[in-house]
Amino acid sequence: MKHAKAHSLDPRNLIAEAYRIEGIGPEDCRSIFFDWALGLDPAEDPVEAARVLLEAHGRDPAHPMSILLRDAAKGTPQPRRRRRRGRNSKPG
Repeated sequence: MKHAKAHSLDPRNLIAEAYRIEGIGPEDCRSIFFDWALGLDPAEDPVEAARVLLEAHGRDPAHPMSILLRDAAKGTPQPRRRRRRGRNSKPG
């Protein structure tokens, strides 16, 4: 089997190989995805990297890795900041 040259955003070919594993499930894809994300160069934008890799590999929209990359490409909403009341403030 001929392996494609690694993408610069996936130098270890983790994402590409996930697409080659027949019958791979969501749990395995999540493990591979997190391994890829942890190894991503800190200078890279992970949202943009996911979008680029989805374009490069995501021909099957139902593939579990395509689903993960699509979600990652949407970005993570920032958590809402909760206001904290001071110790001396009264409720209500």
